[in-house]
Amino acid sequence: MPEQQGPLTGITVVALEQAVSAPMCTRVLADFGARVIKIENPKGGDFARYYDEVVNGLAAHFVWANRGKESVTLDLKTEAGLDILHRLLDRADVLVSNLAPGAVSRLGISAADLEQRHPNVIAVEIDGYGPGGPLSHKRAYDLLVQAESGTCAITGYPGMPAKPGPAMADISTGLYSALSILALLYSRDAQSAPASHGNTVGLSLFDTMMEYMGYPLTYTQHSGVDQQPLGVGSPAVAPYGAYRTSDGQTVVLGTTNDAEWQRLSRQIIGREDLADDPRFANNSGRCAHRGLLDEAIGAWCAQHDLDHVQKTADDAGIGNSRYNLPSEVLEHPQLKARDRWRRVDTPAGPIQALLPPPVIAGYQAPMGAVPGLGQHTDAVLAELGIDDIQGLRDLGAVGPAYS
Repeated sequence: MPEQQGPLTGITVVALEQAVSAPMCTRVLADFGARVIKIENPKGGDFARYYDEVVNGLAAHFVWANRGKESVTLDLKTEAGLDILHRLLDRADVLVSNLAPGAVSRLGISAADLEQRHPNVIAVEIDGYGPGGPLSHKRAYDLLVQAESGTCAITGYPGMPAKPGPAMADISTGLYSALSILALLYSRDAQSAPASHGNTVGLSLFDTMMEYMGYPLTYTQHSGVDQQPLGVGSPAVAPYGAYRTSDGQTVVLGTTNDAEWQRLSRQIIGREDLADDPRFANNSGRCAHRGLLDEAIGAWCAQHDLDHVQKTADDAGIGNSRYNLPSEVLEHPQLKARDRWRRVDTPAGPIQALLPPPVIAGYQAPMGAVPGLGQHTDAVLAELGIDDIQGLRDLGAVGPAYS
């Protein structure tokens, strides 16, 4: 069967990446069919390879964010290693990097350098806080940026702030990076006249989290009030939260407008008095008295099992869901019914992984293998016409042969 052609088939991406943000960007591009060549330091490679050993000896973060890539080991501090990188960039469409502050400039591959030597390469540099500010020099990791951005202050419970579980800053910055690349690729191919913009993109984890903080910052800016975290709830609407059921489960019920509140109060919990109470006539009033409403809804849910609560809510047209643990999500019937799991090969044997979210008619993400460190070095260098690979190894420019 011929190899499936993806929307980005024919696009080559060179990645100087580590941790999550840039690897997520390039994995998304690989899911759309791009070729991703991941450049790794011969002395260990991407440090995310060693976060843990839970995937048959491999790290869960690395396995998740690096499928479908080719790993090439180069020591970019050597002249020969840097020369190979430039030869790769001569053939590439995109360079993605998220190295330590100042690293790309020291390597001579900053945006300005690339505009001179590789003007057709779309260069994306991900950093922590963006250039030109008092924090620009700092290393930035997901938790650090989430704390700095205020995200942790609106997550958890009052007096007990928390980091949102997923790596929101890393993942979302990776997605914005991929989106920027797609926009520039489209611009490159669609415009007959020279583009009025450059080929370089800078993204910072902090700026991305500012976008995610848009609502709470706007609220505070105009109200003077710092919203407090509400656990499994929303500061914007009420009632909307988690309630225990009689069979020990937890249901999440939500209303988003006045009509839904009327249906919830009258048709589900049978509280005509609450439905008629002027204090709860609009969302602002309900938010101001959310404790009273949560108490009433919680009392009703505690008298019924989860199936009854969800069926009653569905019949009344009220949004609801079951609170699940990750171990329960692995067996989720929605994933099974929609055939969302696929086999992915790794150096430690095959595993199961979820398909990426986009469902494109006639195309399915290739779900390529997770690469071993330096697994594709020899093949990629051979493509460049380099014959004396062992000589480069002797110089320390490339890593050991993969076995």
